[in-house]
Amino acid sequence: MNTNRPDTPHTPDAPSGRAKPAAADHTPQIHHTPQIQRTLALWWHANARDLPWRFGRTTPWGVLVSEVMSQQTQMSRVVPYWTAWMRHWPDPEALAAASTAEVITAWGRLGYPRRALRLQECAREVATMYGDQLPRSYDELVALPGIGDYTASAVLSFAFGERIAVIDTNIRRVLTRLFVGEESLGGSTSAKDRDLASRVLPEDRAASVVWNEAVMELGALVCAAKSPACETCPVASVCAFLAAGRPGLGQRRTRPRQRFAGTNRQVRGIVLAALRALPGDAPVLPRARVAALWPDRVQLDACVASLDEDGLIEIIGDEGIRLPAGRAADADTPQSDAASA
Repeated sequence: MNTNRPDTPHTPDAPSGRAKPAAADHTPQIHHTPQIQRTLALWWHANARDLPWRFGRTTPWGVLVSEVMSQQTQMSRVVPYWTAWMRHWPDPEALAAASTAEVITAWGRLGYPRRALRLQECAREVATMYGDQLPRSYDELVALPGIGDYTASAVLSFAFGERIAVIDTNIRRVLTRLFVGEESLGGSTSAKDRDLASRVLPEDRAASVVWNEAVMELGALVCAAKSPACETCPVASVCAFLAAGRPGLGQRRTRPRQRFAGTNRQVRGIVLAALRALPGDAPVLPRARVAALWPDRVQLDACVASLDEDGLIEIIGDEGIRLPAGRAADADTPQSDAASA
């Protein structure tokens, strides 16, 4: 005798007398969007960190510099570097005129020093092609050396007040959790990510800027990747992720664990640090001192060669190496987003 209720569909692969569990609904739940927009705007005005490039206290160029420096780098580390950088080179023309050695030295321990070279290349183009003023269109911005989709969108929103969806790791994580109820697994921004960000972006230009800032800040301070502070989140009551029991919290795409110790990146950093520490009147690091920097000579030589190829150092014959004194790279250097190592 069939004991299933008439309104319960029976499926061949389900256990006898039980319905097959319904598939999870991954459709974004955006009906709370106006309430969330208002709540996060109030939260932003009360809780935003007082960073020196915020609240209209710098130029569009200063905003761009902050965005390039902040890629893959903790904000607390960026502030002193940004402050010193803008004091020395407050506009593209000033940075364009600096020596490459000065630029690499000022970049210090921010990491991924190629970002500094791309930033100087960008400054040169802005100074010569745009009269020392950043262009105000997306297409012109992404055509600049080292400027990708995120940086261009962030400059348009935060510096020029344009209505455009800004998508970084924090924003994607917050939106995916809040509206879809899923964990954001990282990786490249997908069409679904862009569609969701556009659908929930306020129509008003000024409100859209605050929204981008607020969602990004919420991801940095509250909706963290591994340990979100849901108990203090201003939109916890309408969060689909929290309502679903925070499924897959902290989960990431499966990929090999990244290490730093012993990598070429570490060796390259050691070489650059040794060059930065040299006195101004003796800028060349002798070959004997270079050889003493790392025990694996084959790896060391490969890293020195790659630094030279990237334009981060100059090899002075048999004498040694030094930071470049001239241009950062040739004009036909391939353009890439500024986060490259």
